[in-house]
Amino acid sequence: MVHELTGLVGEPQNLVSYHLGKLRDGRLVSARRSSADRRDAYYTVDLARIGGLLSASGGALHPGLRLTRASPDGAAPGSVKAVKVLFLCTGNSARSQMAEALVIARSGGVIEAYSAGSHPKPVHPNAVRVMRDEYGLDLSAHASKHLDAFVDQRFDWVISLCDRVREVCPPFPGHPETIHWSIANPAAGDGDDDATYPLFQQTAAELATRIGFLLAALTDRIPPESQRESHE
Repeated sequence: MVHELTGLVGEPQNLVSYHLGKLRDGRLVSARRSSADRRDAYYTVDLARIGGLLSASGGALHPGLRLTRASPDGAAPGSVKAVKVLFLCTGNSARSQMAEALVIARSGGVIEAYSAGSHPKPVHPNAVRVMRDEYGLDLSAHASKHLDAFVDQRFDWVISLCDRVREVCPPFPGHPETIHWSIANPAAGDGDDDATYPLFQQTAAELATRIGFLLAALTDRIPPESQRESHE
């Protein structure tokens, strides 16, 4: 949100808004109105596009400057420090369930991932379908959980995926790092399961991209010596 960005960079709102407009024109940043009250706008950086542009620019200047892009599957198992991550959304029926499964699979089980919701609903059939058919992951035995079940547990990261749950997210012990990924609810679309399935595909793809960068960030925080030892 703009007011959060102005606080982070210490610049006036009109200047921040001007540069956000330029970034949007260059398709480096996208904006979406909050699903909670429609008053706030959440801005998302397209890290994949920026990475591609940086790699192309470096390669154009000199072959030695060409960047090596991270694997789309994220960090290699064994290279990520053991951490606990909690994903939150309103219903714990789609977004957070898919994020939990993707993190566990792509970290090789090194990361302990959990998910919960402020108003739990049964896991959506399309969430089960898209994870099974396109990512080879089985969510059929997953059950939704209320976030109250985790309020006394310690996590390293708490990631909210829903604008509404962000507003009611309680404090967690140990002051975990908190992140908000404003992702539209694929289950909010009109139509039957077949008609809304493309929305679940889009959501799963966005989560997979974000999680790839999350795992890369976690790997980058580990000293090289520790990474070498983890592969021996």
